[in-house]
Amino acid sequence: MVSKQVCVIGAGPSGLVAARELRKEGHSVVVLEQNHDVGGQWLYEPRVECEDKGKGATPEVHSSIYASLRLNSPREIMGFTDFPFLVKEGRDMRRFPGHRELLLYLEDFCEWFGLKEMIRFNTGVEYVGMVDVPKFGNDMKWVVRSKERRTENVMEEVFDAVVVATGNYSQPRMPSIKGMDTWRRKQIHSHIYRVPEPFRDEIVVVIGNSLSGTDISMELVDIAKEIHLSAKSLEISEGLSKVISKHESLHIHPQIDSLCEDGRVLFIDGSWVFADTIIHCTGYSYSFPFLETKGIVEVDDDRVGPLHEHTFPPSLAPSLSFVGIPRKIIPFPFFESQAKWIAQLLSGKRTLPSCEDMMQSIKEFYLSRDIAGIPKHNTHDIANLNYNDMYGDHIGFPHLEEWRKELCLSALRNADTNLETYRDSWDDHELLEIARQSPHFTQLAPESFSL
Repeated sequence: MVSKQVCVIGAGPSGLVAARELRKEGHSVVVLEQNHDVGGQWLYEPRVECEDKGKGATPEVHSSIYASLRLNSPREIMGFTDFPFLVKEGRDMRRFPGHRELLLYLEDFCEWFGLKEMIRFNTGVEYVGMVDVPKFGNDMKWVVRSKERRTENVMEEVFDAVVVATGNYSQPRMPSIKGMDTWRRKQIHSHIYRVPEPFRDEIVVVIGNSLSGTDISMELVDIAKEIHLSAKSLEISEGLSKVISKHESLHIHPQIDSLCEDGRVLFIDGSWVFADTIIHCTGYSYSFPFLETKGIVEVDDDRVGPLHEHTFPPSLAPSLSFVGIPRKIIPFPFFESQAKWIAQLLSGKRTLPSCEDMMQSIKEFYLSRDIAGIPKHNTHDIANLNYNDMYGDHIGFPHLEEWRKELCLSALRNADTNLETYRDSWDDHELLEIARQSPHFTQLAPESFSL
């Protein structure tokens, strides 16, 4: 078995499980993490950068989490396969806990598997590029330049492989709206929204009615004077309809046509409101500013490519790989299967198809998305629980348990009809009991598990 020197970029959920699997497979691993602790997105940062930076400015803060954020998936489905997300006495014991509980789970994971010894904290990656070699393939090497934030010491190192695990909820995706650059009032992206108090007695327009848009709108109903939620379609869920009919200050609108310098927000149906603030809940873009692949891997309208199975650039794999790019999946078990595949490819235990075959499968995948009418910027939105299983089949990774899939779907259905209450009121008690009796939850005795 071959042992490689591997650099993992990022110590969030995907980077942590990548480090664990690589080390388990016999590789020598260094994890570079820009922040002071593990967690990535889940390491809450109350301080945010100045709100008046120009459109498209690079955020200074990594986490997009707001103070009140709770998981939108039940804790039972969230854990890695061999480390269940258990309820712990004295902590947030809810099924849909607040963000800090997930951070504590990741810290427990680190502690249990002894991962921190591999991590260099407060270390930002400035450059990752290929060492000039005559040919691509297994003999490739990568130079990684990093800077220690406190001392500003710059380090250059050479690795056999690099795993990019930097997350995908840090670079705000801003819409293009006529007049937005000259609109003189406050505009922020939800990336830097933290608490509702700054918006007290304001008229707020929230753009986007997905998770953060609806969460933030509901949080503002008792604080702001009015909330005007702008959605791509007025065919909204039953749950959102209930919320709107319950709160007089919350209004639904179609998309925005333009912004006027006098503070008006014009909607495409001809209606308008004067607004104090616009909050853009418009999602995130993939961004790898440190990565130089000579044009081989590019981000085009949020399509990172070409990537075989959202993980491997064919001509650079397996020495360069990405963990955590797909969205709309059950994340932690998926990251784990990605990590295992990467580790086993690097050790020589497994091999990838030929570069040509991988490129062909990527072309076929893109074509299937085009035929299905899926926009390019949704390339990595999977929304298919069976994909976890199909992906895992490459390495014999166990399929998701039926209870895990069913609990996921049950939570989605509940949120669709009971948006305001689904985190605290549910009807999947039988499924929940099946989950709690499963080997996933009984594999570690609770008394041996408390840290």
